[in-house]
Amino acid sequence: MEISTLPLFRGIPAGELPALLTQASAQKCAFRKGELLLSRGDVTGCLGLVLEGHVHIIREDFWGNRSIVGLAGPGEVFAESYALAGEPLSVSVLAASDGAVLFLDAHRLTDARLTDNLLSLLAKKNLMLTGKMRHMARRTTRDKLLSYLSAQALAAGSSEFDIPMDRQQLADYLAVDRSAMSAALGKLRDEGALTFRKNHFHLLRQGEERD
Repeated sequence: MEISTLPLFRGIPAGELPALLTQASAQKCAFRKGELLLSRGDVTGCLGLVLEGHVHIIREDFWGNRSIVGLAGPGEVFAESYALAGEPLSVSVLAASDGAVLFLDAHRLTDARLTDNLLSLLAKKNLMLTGKMRHMARRTTRDKLLSYLSAQALAAGSSEFDIPMDRQQLADYLAVDRSAMSAALGKLRDEGALTFRKNHFHLLRQGEERD
């Protein structure tokens, strides 16, 4: 993905980007799936801008139980609040796929256009968090799944779509037991509500034929 096309740099001529990136001490880093990009307890002055692939924002409790509290894909940022506040991370950032990230000194993003674009990204992230809370508010594993999958279909503008998570990651994101979630998915498939293969889903309306 061309850096100039990312939402953070919207409205900034490509010719001005090199100087802005130098000012922000930009550093591009490739990552592999499963790699830990930032760890809980780290103190960083940099925010991460995903160029390729996906990362998961994870939280682990005292016993090592993991939950996914956020996701970031191409064009999205992470760790910006901790970077600006200078606070140690209470979460970790894990690569969910191979990809690349651009680290930027958060305190050197002083250009007004960058600031406005960053605020827009933060607003979008807040809406995503609100959506996650809406899924989590559902009482059953089945209802949490349907809420999440419905939102993904609406976002994709299609009844067929891919999600950026495998089964365990989806269970962690929804804070449900993986076995119970798999059972709920199987039941929904048997009822004709959906079909799926790995991370590809097809939601079905009543009377619609399966693939």
